[in-house]
Amino acid sequence: MADYVLAIDQGTTSSRAIVFNHSGQIVSSGQLEHDQIFPRAGWVEHNPEQIWNNVREAVGLALTRANVTYTDIAAVGITNQRETAVVWNRRTGKPVYNAIVWQDTRTQKIVDDLGGDAGPEKYKSIVGLPLATYFSGPKVKWILDNVEGAREAADAGDLVFGNTDTWVLWNMTGGVDGGVHVTDVTNASRTMLMDLDTLSWREDIAADMGIPLSMLPEIRSSSEVYGVGRPGGLLPGVPIAGILGDQQAATFGQACFEVGQAKNTYGTGNFMLLNTGTEKVQSRNGLLTTVCYKIGDQPARYALEGSIAVTGSLIQWLRDNLGMFSDAPDVEWLAQKVEDNGGAYFVPAFSGLFAPHWRSDARGALVGLTRYVNKNHIARAALEAVAFQSREVLDAMNADSGVDLTELRVDGGMVQNELLMQFQADQLGVDVVRPKVAETTALGAAYAAGIAVGFWQGEQDVIDNWAEDKRWSPSMDESERERLYRNWKKAVSKTLDWVDEDVEK
Repeated sequence: MADYVLAIDQGTTSSRAIVFNHSGQIVSSGQLEHDQIFPRAGWVEHNPEQIWNNVREAVGLALTRANVTYTDIAAVGITNQRETAVVWNRRTGKPVYNAIVWQDTRTQKIVDDLGGDAGPEKYKSIVGLPLATYFSGPKVKWILDNVEGAREAADAGDLVFGNTDTWVLWNMTGGVDGGVHVTDVTNASRTMLMDLDTLSWREDIAADMGIPLSMLPEIRSSSEVYGVGRPGGLLPGVPIAGILGDQQAATFGQACFEVGQAKNTYGTGNFMLLNTGTEKVQSRNGLLTTVCYKIGDQPARYALEGSIAVTGSLIQWLRDNLGMFSDAPDVEWLAQKVEDNGGAYFVPAFSGLFAPHWRSDARGALVGLTRYVNKNHIARAALEAVAFQSREVLDAMNADSGVDLTELRVDGGMVQNELLMQFQADQLGVDVVRPKVAETTALGAAYAAGIAVGFWQGEQDVIDNWAEDKRWSPSMDESERERLYRNWKKAVSKTLDWVDEDVEK
């Protein structure tokens, strides 16, 4: 009997493959970064073929390091950067353009035109999302409108679309030789094209965006067998049986199965999800309504989500663009050299502001500067910005749900930063809890796949495997907490209305 499940985590900056055992522990992993392509200000792209090559190499590394072969793998789960759109030719297998990444803002005019007199809320009651550059649908329209021959090829039925989960699955299951063109409900809910009630594509919204329905993948649950690994590949005949968008996968891996449980992932951006059960809650406070997961034939579970565009990528920016340090974890070492931010606040609105503001006209600002401020204060201000943005989202969640959260489960790369985690607890006023296995995104995809093939029996196995590693409790005086947050909101106000007719969007 196969003893392991493999998860493929196709993320914003890298692709990883992780082998998990039945206890949900990491046995081995492989990881490769892919290029971040910035053709113009506000444009962010990835090379889909490079991503697929990296996925294969990462899988090979993980299997080799675990000293296992495909016969030891019970199932494969896929998790992915959501909203990053790939359009390719189903006959040749070649992308017609680079993948347009979720952070990309080039579709602002398309979004404005789609909204028309109805504005950004035009489709929200149906799809749970405001019109924004963040989501996949407008990106597909941009490709069809701007790539020579793309519109004609799409109308002829030759082009297909998918987020990167669909691109990886299609290639893994055969590509041009019978590749499975499927996505799951969580990824479909991030396109602006899926009805949250029926879990099916909306022909009228697709028509508004000029996207032929023939391009769209079949929508399936998050945990079922979609197909098997292609002959001659690294995983021939192995069931590919789980797909969850990265943030939903982390929620699943954190065992947030009860209504009111929430997690926050600290990655390239920050993403907080609150399980609302089988009830679809429409946000009145700037959050997204999204599908949390769907296990086989069971009813879909929904979530409220607060999406923050720039958190971990702010630390990368300090490293790569400003050269403040050579390794991202060094930001904590710098920040610890000072007791506070020295009055400096950093609002990283590089792609506008996402939840709960949804202001595409915002741009990044570093405010409150005096001669006293040095690079250590700036490093601290950058870390504090992550916590302040998460508090904005949590406040909105408490308002929407009517229930105050009592603790927050956290995961992602930045949760190793002790200073940030303590400041986060201080700002939220609730305990922040890190699990023993912090790779909850890949773990969630593994669980979904394993449940589909009977490797795990269901959600209770996930709950039983989850274990607390460390807990941070609030220690800041209430008046100081509120003073800092008041100044943060003042800083946010300085970023607004930056983009206008004289500044290209």
